[in-house]
Parts: sequence; structure tokens; C-alpha cells
Amino acid sequence: MKRLLPVAVFLAVALVSLVLAGYAYFANDDAARIKFEATADEAVSRIQNRIELHVSLLRATQALFETRGGQVSRDAFRTFFNAFDVERNYAGLRGAGFIRVAHDGAELAAVEQEIERQQGIDARIFPESDAPIRTPVVLFEPLDEVGRAGLGYDMYTETARRQAIDATLATDQVEATGLLTLGAATGAQTYPGFLIFQRLDLAPDEPEATPTGLLFLVFRTADLFSAALGRGPLLPVNVEVYDGTPDEGRLMYRSEAPPQQDFGNDIVVRRDVQIANRVWSLLFRPTSAFEMPSSRIVPLTVGLFGLLLALAVAMVARYQSRAYDASGALNETAERALIEKDLLLQEMKHRIKNSIARILAIARQTASGAKDVDEFSASFAARLQAMAASQDMLTRSRWQKAELGELLRTELEQVFGKELPPDMLSGPKVLLDESATQALGLTFHELATNAMKYGDMGGLRIIWQIDRQNAERRLDLTWKEGGQGVTQAPEKTGFGTRLIDMNITRELKGTITRDFGNGGLKVEISIPLGR
Repeated sequence: MKRLLPVAVFLAVALVSLVLAGYAYFANDDAARIKFEATADEAVSRIQNRIELHVSLLRATQALFETRGGQVSRDAFRTFFNAFDVERNYAGLRGAGFIRVAHDGAELAAVEQEIERQQGIDARIFPESDAPIRTPVVLFEPLDEVGRAGLGYDMYTETARRQAIDATLATDQVEATGLLTLGAATGAQTYPGFLIFQRLDLAPDEPEATPTGLLFLVFRTADLFSAALGRGPLLPVNVEVYDGTPDEGRLMYRSEAPPQQDFGNDIVVRRDVQIANRVWSLLFRPTSAFEMPSSRIVPLTVGLFGLLLALAVAMVARYQSRAYDASGALNETAERALIEKDLLLQEMKHRIKNSIARILAIARQTASGAKDVDEFSASFAARLQAMAASQDMLTRSRWQKAELGELLRTELEQVFGKELPPDMLSGPKVLLDESATQALGLTFHELATNAMKYGDMGGLRIIWQIDRQNAERRLDLTWKEGGQGVTQAPEKTGFGTRLIDMNITRELKGTITRDFGNGGLKVEISIPLGR
């Protein structure tokens, strides 16, 4: 038995070392995937921000027409368009224009006269169509040879444009077309692109009134995406943008930089985003500029070091056979430590991934609802502090349980200060697990922030109790705000409200109701606590 001890020790240590090396290899790949997903989300944010910048130009143009009652001359439109320095500030934008909505021959004749009066040319509406409405181009900038050839073109005669026009006429929302070959209708040089339409109403108090027309922007897809992703720092991503499902026939744009071959085909991140009520699918692959979180040499080094360690232990065991019992105990201790370390690394990896995913989701949603950087920084920092407070409580308890009353007091003190009324909180001692602590921590922070904005801290009362039904337990919590707060539900749901609902209904499988009364807001939350 003692003669086999060196061999057994060598095999055991070598096996553990190889397992650790394999874990390091796959953990490195997982870390690379997480890092690249964050890079892809940054690219998505850049594209969305670039589109939103262009849509803001469309809304500014809408304001110009509304203030002038729809009577905008060619010179006024050109001056307005040139003032934005579109070529430098709005890369990828081919131009902007205005189309009239006409229903019969008399209206068509009036539109032709308007084009002749505005542009000084004898324009005719083309092509011929028997559609119930006609939408000829009346104004377009920049009015180069291509733009002049498009005056009088009826966009309603083309299928993709017609679908977007019908949608914006029906919903009064910004609507984008699918992928188009621009320039084909006027015989000019063609290029892939798309249009975004906005309905123009000059009688908003008359819902049945016929719209005066539609404003539109024309985009070159290649220039638009190059401008969005080309600013520094450059992202190490190869991106493919598809109109809808990722089919080759729907490809709108593909980066020139090829993906890195050794792992580019393995890491593919897909994001579906909605642009002007149209869904785009974006596929991201890493380029050669993408750096792995750590070198692939690390797993090999771990394996070689483990084999050397196993050989050294075997030699020591061979020449010190009389210390067999002590060596065996030491080996068992080392193996237990390695297993515990492996479990600890697995748990840490799981928690880090969940935290990163939650922080990224909060960052994206906070950024989409923020008016400026200061508002984003304040909201995002407050939500991170709420998460940190929950994490701190769990850390102090070694990730076992957190007490509900202490969690409430911690989150309220972050918003209202240390001096809380003694009768604000009332309820029995309730221990929460990790998931409930994190979800309720964010929920209480959002409710407290809203109470600070719209309610009265002096009238805030929070009461909870445990409801036992058979062998199941449920936590029933009532959040009631007094004073002259909001007395009716808001028309638009903000990110904070969505975050609360997602935490309660999806994360904790519970229910939440809100009652906006004259006496203040009353929120009732019920979540299961298990047996």
C-alpha cells in the first residue's frame, strides 16, 4: 500500500491540476463572452443614439412647419436645413423633405402649382396611380440634381414607402420603412437606404381633420452606421444589421473589419432593437482588435504547474514513506480546499454575471429615460447605491438572510436622511433570502424616490405582516403615502415603475397593486416566502 502511495498522490494532484486548468480555460471563454456582450451593448447604444439624433432633426422640422402653419417657402426650408450643418453633424443623412397629401384632381393640381411656384419648374406628379391618396414630394434639401429630379414623385406608389406612410397616418408616430434601393424611381445613382416619416397635422384639436402632409428623412445605411460606430474609441466589433430577421436578403449593413477567426465564429451576440417602430436585428462578432480578459497561456501554465507539483509531492512521498499518514491527511485537506475554492469561484462567477446583467439593464433603461447626463448620473448612482445597500446587508450575514425592517430603514435613510419618524415602520421580523433582498431593495428605493418627489414623508406609513395559508407563507406589505401627492395614475409609465413591477411579478412571483386616491398613494405588495 505504501509503495502505491506516490503513484496515487501523483495521479490525484495531477487530476486536480488538470481540472483547474480546464476550468480556467472555460472560465476565460465565459469572461470573454461577457466582456464582448458589454462591447456589443455599447455599439447598440451608439446606433440608437445616432438614430435619435436624426429623429430630433425631424421633430425640429415639424416644429418649423407648425409655427408657420404649413406654409414654408423653399428659401426658408433651405435656410433652416443649412443651419444644422447636416453634412458635418448628421452623417448618413441624404436629405430631408416634405410631401403633401392629396385626394382628388383639384388637390393634385394645387400641389403641382405649389411646386411650380416654389421651385420655379414645371413639375408633374409621377408616376401615374389610381390609389385613394397621392403623396408627391414638394420640398427637399439639399436640392441638388438628385433632389430636384425627385420633386413631384408620389411616394405612395412604392410598397415599402406606402406601408410606412399608412402606419404614420394611422398612429401619428415616427415610422421607418424597410430596406430600400434609393434613387431608382428618379433614374439617379442608386444606393441602399431607408426613410423615416412623421405625420404633420396643423389642426391638432380636430381629430378627423386630414393631415397636411408628412415630413421625411432619407438615410444612406452605410454612411449612417459608419458614423455611429466610427467615432472613438473604436469598438472591436464586426456588426451586421438586418431589417427584421437575419436573412441575407434583408442585410442593411456589414462592417468592413472581418471577425477574428480563432473565436469570432464562436462568439456571436444578437440584439433586436426597435428603430422608429421597426425591428432591426444586429449580429456582433469580435474583430482582431478584441482582447481576451486573460491569455490562453494561463490554463496551460496552471496545468504544467500542477503536473510539476504532483511530481514533487510524489517524490517527497517516496522518500518519506514514514510520514505517509501525515502526507495523506495533508493531501485530503488540500483536496477539500481545492473543491471549496472551485465552489467559491463558481458562486462568485454566478453572482458577478447576475450583477453585471442587472446593472447593464438598469443603465440602458435609465439612459433611455434621462433628459441629460446629469439626470442619468443622479438616477443611475441612486439605483446603484440601493443595490449596494442590499449587497452590504447580505455580505454582513454571509449571504444568508437579511431582515426586512433593517432593509427598509437602510433604503429610506438613503432618500430621507437618518431622522425617520418612529411610527413609519410597523411589522414583525421577517428574514429575506438573497433574491428577495436585492429585488425589494431596488423596489423600496424607487418607491421612496417617488414619495420624495410627489408625496409627503411625514404621512408615509409602511406596514407588513405574514399571512400563512396552509403550509405556505406570504409577505403582505402596504406602502401608504399621505399629503397632497399624485391622486391619479400617470399616463406614461416610467422606468422606475417598470423596474418595480418586474422585481415583484417576475423576480419574486408576487403581485402589486396601486391605488391613487385623494388621501395619497397606496401600494400593496404580496410575495411568497416559501414554507
